[in-house]
Amino acid sequence: MRILIVEDNKRLAESLKDILSCSRYEADVCLNGTEGYEQLMGGLYDGMILDVMLPGMDGLTLLREARRRGCKTPVLMLTAKSETEDKVAGLEGGADYYLTKPFDQEELMAALKAILRRGQDVIPDVLKFGDITLDQSTFCLGCRGKSIRLGKREYEVMRILMYSRKAVVSKETIILKIWGNDGEAIDNNVEIYISFLRKKLEFLKAQTRIVTARHLGYYLVES
Repeated sequence: MRILIVEDNKRLAESLKDILSCSRYEADVCLNGTEGYEQLMGGLYDGMILDVMLPGMDGLTLLREARRRGCKTPVLMLTAKSETEDKVAGLEGGADYYLTKPFDQEELMAALKAILRRGQDVIPDVLKFGDITLDQSTFCLGCRGKSIRLGKREYEVMRILMYSRKAVVSKETIILKIWGNDGEAIDNNVEIYISFLRKKLEFLKAQTRIVTARHLGYYLVES
């Protein structure tokens, strides 16, 4: 999953990114509220950690405008403001959780996981499609009692395909979801990981296949 961190304290923002990385989340940092709003509305992120006091556009304004325009991305509001009225304003503005600074790292991750589960209508530990499973805690791809551990990028690509079910996922979407706007990935990177996954499905003797939709992207089918 990819998380957007909108926090103007660069040191704190990078610390948050490191914390998320240790829990296998991809994260991008934005130090400005206006830019953070634009990135959020691009639809790339599964969740956001948002500060209140920001240059360009404050966090509450950012959140209210995003919600007004239909953005449903789960938001964890992280701020030094601890007064009850501030918390109420944040929650009424559309935040899913309100955490004050200084924060406990374990509480931060527990809160983030909780809002992400709500945002995805409860994310199962094990994804299923056709005759294959993907364990999100172990990165293991399985089929009829046999399993193989995936590399991080392989896992991310397969997770995106399994979430999308039979819908076509474009190369551009995969690149943005995994490498982000500033990534150096190219179409060939996606093709390489798709090739790796196809070989692992073949190793598992799975009937589920990854199909290429010419000039469009990839999707899963049950043979």
